[in-house]
Amino acid sequence: MSPAGQPLIHLEGVKKVFYTDEVETHALAGIHLEIQRGQYISIAGPSGCGKSTLLSILGLLDTPTDGTYVLNDRSVADLPLAERGMKAAERKERVMAALEKVEMSHRAKHLPSQLSGGQQQRVAVARAVGGSPSILLADEPTGNLDSKNGEAVMGLLQELHREGATICMVTHDPRYAKHAERSIHLFDGRVVEEDAAHQGVKDLEESGFDMRT
Repeated sequence: MSPAGQPLIHLEGVKKVFYTDEVETHALAGIHLEIQRGQYISIAGPSGCGKSTLLSILGLLDTPTDGTYVLNDRSVADLPLAERGMKAAERKERVMAALEKVEMSHRAKHLPSQLSGGQQQRVAVARAVGGSPSILLADEPTGNLDSKNGEAVMGLLQELHREGATICMVTHDPRYAKHAERSIHLFDGRVVEEDAAHQGVKDLEESGFDMRT
């Protein structure tokens, strides 16, 4: 656990450049960001601004081209990963409970190919929350869902947050961004707006910016 007062996540000057044969694409252009343990963060911005790239780096699925990422007071360059031990009976119980919350327990024995796109996404959310993670990174978790299932997913995230989880969610939908307590807005790979979620979204909407782009 990080020392008292230390952020759970600390990014300093994080850059990400993708190289092709003749082109350099700067997805992130010097991100400075601190996230405290137990915060609920929404990340918004237009398509191509670097939201998913940032989330991939936070989730250790990608590495920065430059800059520093410190997670739980340890540099990710030195961070070992280990699987959690969990007994089979407990795994089954947690899986079924998570599926019930997204109304998918009746499909527990179906293969992914036997599910619709929206059903697959609901199962993916159940899989993510089933282990009661201390950090949850969600990239458009309601993107393929109708409003009823979208609200159900947001309810799951809120429940995890109440239990102490740190949540970072990418969303283009201001309805769901308002569930977070802090809103970060990216543009051209940089943080250009940050505020409490309700006020941040209100300011962007009043300025004429369309968060759905």
